[in-house]
Amino acid sequence: MRNPFKTSLQRGDKLIGLWLSLAAPYSTEVCATAGFHWVLIDNEHAPNDVRSTLAQLQAVAPYPSHPVVRVVNADPALIKQMLDIGVQTLLVPMVDTPAEAAAVVAATRYPPQGIRGVGAAVARASRWGARRDYLETANEDTCLLVQVESVTALSNLEDLCRVDGVDGVFIGPADLAASMGHRGRANHPDVQQAIESAINTIVASGKAAGTLTGDIALARRYLQLGASFVAVGIDITLLAQATRKLASEFGFGTDGVMSAAGASAY
Repeated sequence: MRNPFKTSLQRGDKLIGLWLSLAAPYSTEVCATAGFHWVLIDNEHAPNDVRSTLAQLQAVAPYPSHPVVRVVNADPALIKQMLDIGVQTLLVPMVDTPAEAAAVVAATRYPPQGIRGVGAAVARASRWGARRDYLETANEDTCLLVQVESVTALSNLEDLCRVDGVDGVFIGPADLAASMGHRGRANHPDVQQAIESAINTIVASGKAAGTLTGDIALARRYLQLGASFVAVGIDITLLAQATRKLASEFGFGTDGVMSAAGASAY
């Protein structure tokens, strides 16, 4: 039951992932069959909660893709619930300072290393007590990824990377662009320069660097720079693009209304 994602990061493997925002176990299972190294179940910007996250963990379980869960925020109570339902790898958004990162580390660890409440006997994480070594191994097996997505976080990046217990740093391009004054333009040269510089800093610190992009060429660029875990698409975006492309073949616009030219084809 060791964390294969954490082990791979420690080896320096390149891990390609897919972002999941549809918040449905059926579509999550479909995506899990594609063979990505990891899939991200998003709670921050998708309509997920503890129960829907649990259902998706169960849907992914038979497949090799490792489930990473992004929580809504750094609330220790919510982090505890996610760990108890079996999440091994957490992505925590909006971490700006080393102190905030250290607090998140504490929330993911049992005492004396942290403050996580002990309820393993009734938790899926321990297979409801069947994993008798769970309390001894859980701290080590938990993989914590913190999300850097502001100018403040970038200014603290070297110190943030020094926080013991942080396994990887994920650069959030959309919020970073907004923080830099380029909202909605993550491809702006200044934003891309900041991302590349951040990847270099993270890698130099010995921590794993990650990010998200739907641009295949850009994803390869990040991997070449040393990023270890890169998400290369989002399920809901792929669905929207594919369905709109199909609709356009029959004369529908992006507003769902058929054009006069499209109607005349029938």
